[in-house]
Amino acid sequence: MDHCHTSGLISLEQALEKLLTQVAPLTDTETVNLTQSSGRITAADIISPINVPPFANSAMDGYAIRHADLNGNTPLPLAGKALAGAPFQGEWPATTCIRIMTGAPVPAGADTVIMQEHTEVTDDGVVFSQPAKRGQNIRLAGEDIPKDAVVLPAGSKLSTAQLPLIASLGIAEIEVVRKLKVAIFSTGDELQAIGQPLKEGQIYDTNRFAVRLMLEKLDCDVIDLGVIADSPKALRHAFEVVEQKADLVISSGGVSVGEADYTKQILDELGEISFWKLAIKPGKPFAFGKLKNTWFCGLPGNPVSAVLTFYQLVQPLIARLSGFTAWQPPMRLHAKVTTPLKKTPGRTDFQRGIVSVNEQGELEVRTTGHQGSHIFSSFSLGNCFIVLERERGRVEAGEIVKIELFNHLLKNE
Repeated sequence: MDHCHTSGLISLEQALEKLLTQVAPLTDTETVNLTQSSGRITAADIISPINVPPFANSAMDGYAIRHADLNGNTPLPLAGKALAGAPFQGEWPATTCIRIMTGAPVPAGADTVIMQEHTEVTDDGVVFSQPAKRGQNIRLAGEDIPKDAVVLPAGSKLSTAQLPLIASLGIAEIEVVRKLKVAIFSTGDELQAIGQPLKEGQIYDTNRFAVRLMLEKLDCDVIDLGVIADSPKALRHAFEVVEQKADLVISSGGVSVGEADYTKQILDELGEISFWKLAIKPGKPFAFGKLKNTWFCGLPGNPVSAVLTFYQLVQPLIARLSGFTAWQPPMRLHAKVTTPLKKTPGRTDFQRGIVSVNEQGELEVRTTGHQGSHIFSSFSLGNCFIVLERERGRVEAGEIVKIELFNHLLKNE
């Protein structure tokens, strides 16, 4: 390994630790309607104001009885009915039963429900064909959620699994952390807006478009500044503008060592940089720092590098700033690689791969092809990262590698 090119780099894990230990969640909150809260983060514990279910009810269609009234095959006359939304009313004579439907309130005094499949209706009453256990087929009040229980802690993300649960409590409005305001821009005179004709030497600005899409999936409010010219004056003005508007600024390009890469220079003047050389591939140049009131992330200019560094570093940063306490890094699994993989020791390599399950039920993964940092089609073709350790070299077919399945930011759905 050529240590002269890698010894000054920091690992992804070190970078993430540095980043996350410096930032704190937003403290501003707002109250929103439950129907408009998908994707939001709870600012306070969600506490149940009621028991769920609110009353004891039947888990089966059948007959409610007092268990003590059972006497072998002696029939119990029918005393009435209990339906969902229409409870049994009136006196309930001893040694009788009540027809009950699923979800109906259990009549006072009943301690057992016998499913109708275990009964026979005769002229003398209902005969119960099988022994019954006291308490069977009854859902007790508060069995799912007792009153005053913490249903969801502060810092929970609200989605399909959580919102119906809150709705079952009758809660119509909830307090959430306000949305993170994120300003984005690209730097580079070679960049052209999507939809405009390319001039000589120009390429389309796909990085900012990709970043915006991921930010929208993370439920951020996006402030799009477009393309900023390769000029210290223009960059300084852009930073001064977003300083007043955004919680986080994300730029693309201008964080390497080229003659026209001014982002680091300007940030050194207006704020401070924490780190910007990472031991990962792609994505070596990455800037993290802060202006007076605004955090900053500078992504590399190459498209794959920009998306990878956003995915691995900016995604958890946004989770922390948004107060999402349950965020977890993507799970890594082991798979057998079916194609050789080029790798030089020195940096952790995140190659794009296609994982599948073979006939033996084992995970197999193959490369998407050329892994250049400009080959953005690898994300469209792939469904995972093949994570090759920093000191690992070339990988032959048949070896075991770590994979990281794409989450909702990159998943083909």
